[in-house]
Amino acid sequence: ADMCIAIAISLLMILICAMATYGAYKQRAAWIIPFFCYQIFDFALNTLVAVTVLVYPNSIQEYIRQLPPNFPYRDDIMSVNPTCLVLIILLFISIILTFKGYLISCVWNCYRYINGRNSSDVLVYVTSNDTTVLLPPCDDAAGNGAAKEPPPPYVSA
Repeated sequence: ADMCIAIAISLLMILICAMATYGAYKQRAAWIIPFFCYQIFDFALNTLVAVTVLVYPNSIQEYIRQLPPNFPYRDDIMSVNPTCLVLIILLFISIILTFKGYLISCVWNCYRYINGRNSSDVLVYVTSNDTTVLLPPCDDAAGNGAAKEPPPPYVSA
């Protein structure tokens, strides 16, 4: 039963990742949302793990005691000072959370970019890899609007 659940979750994750890839490739923002929601959920769970380690630091020692005796470096980890072990684990989790936050911002920026491309307010013209020019709407550029006032006359001092 556990294997069937693991296979179902794996297939669901493959489907969600494929949807995000397809949505980014075809520039369909709605296809990216399930992957973004999964990332937020994963970030929240990892944050709860960090809070659990912080609030219940003795749970780490108990977890290590429950590992099988042939687990690599089990005795070495048990000999480390519990406070130091908690700090190491919190540092490791904070690095992981920072990286996950960066990936969440990447997916969110992709979503915003695709939504912005479909908007007709501002056209984006990319001239090279590092230069982007924002073009005004067509009405302003063509001069079809009301006649504009000339600039004020030059006054010499």
